[in-house]
Amino acid sequence: MSNTIGKLFTFTSFGESHGRGIGGIIDGCPAGIEIDESFVQQELNRRRPGQSSIATPRKEADQVEFLSGIFEAKSTGTPIAFIIWNENQKSNDYDHLKEVFRPSHADFTYQQKYGIRDHRGGGRSSARETASRVVAGAVAKLALRTHGLEINAFTSQVGHIAMKGGIDSVDLTQIESNIVRCPEQDTAEKMIAYIHQLKTEGDSIGGIVSCVIKGVPVGIGEPIFDKLQARLAQAMMSINATHGFDYGKGFDGVSLKGSEMNDAFVKDGEKIGTKTNNSGGIQGGISNGQDIYFRVLFKPVATISIKQETVDIHTNEVSLEAHGRHDPCVLPRAVPIVEAMAAMTLLDMVLTKQ
Repeated sequence: MSNTIGKLFTFTSFGESHGRGIGGIIDGCPAGIEIDESFVQQELNRRRPGQSSIATPRKEADQVEFLSGIFEAKSTGTPIAFIIWNENQKSNDYDHLKEVFRPSHADFTYQQKYGIRDHRGGGRSSARETASRVVAGAVAKLALRTHGLEINAFTSQVGHIAMKGGIDSVDLTQIESNIVRCPEQDTAEKMIAYIHQLKTEGDSIGGIVSCVIKGVPVGIGEPIFDKLQARLAQAMMSINATHGFDYGKGFDGVSLKGSEMNDAFVKDGEKIGTKTNNSGGIQGGISNGQDIYFRVLFKPVATISIKQETVDIHTNEVSLEAHGRHDPCVLPRAVPIVEAMAAMTLLDMVLTKQ
């Protein structure tokens, strides 16, 4: 069951980086949702490899093929199955890794847990698997449109280079205006130059993806163990290379006093709102009607071409120089993945509330 997420809207993924293909099965999608396949493909294109000079050069069309659950461009309420065929594997690039444990990869833990592992590009542990999540997330986004929800993620920090403006000043229309997907143009240029530099050096860098969810009604989320932020954290931390999650003021709130952190309630037209949104739209694990915002920390890509010391399956000490095609920074391609996981989580909890 570790390959399945969700309770009412569920998604099960399958496939490996260098297998015949990757895909998934969506169950619990409400019937009658218009499935715009061009939109789904557009979301996939935002994640696919080879899209820019700061992404892996692996060339994959990432063309999704739906197999069931859709009739006359609408969901039927039955399981939606789909597949994305792998077309540009270069498995020979990984032959030298068959008996070697790469630093900070899943090689060692998979070998110890299962007694067998697919060394070709990391097999099941590869970020290639996330393409199927983007398809399921796109379907969830289409369903969420009927509820008026909008999800936008963006790169807010790469290494030491961070956006200057706060969450309230972000121009979300500028996210796709550059290859790093940072809505601040001057900051984006610095991020891109830094990633290019590290790519030349054979190194990598991490950063932060921020996400804003607008239009969430009051009452999404369940008490105690199914708090909205807990479900979002689980979804985000299941993405490859994630190392942290916070929402609202998050860890920045540790230096604030209660009088500074508390969100005062105010009259907002005929409704009740809050004067500030330090809670990030969630209180007591339940949405309060304000924008939900959170951040996801991604570590530097573990595969680098700089020589590293490690051991092999026989405990021999060896030097490793990685080959193959890898991202020097996962942030730009992680943006649509964060949105996809947020969409699936929100739709599942919206259906729970209904």
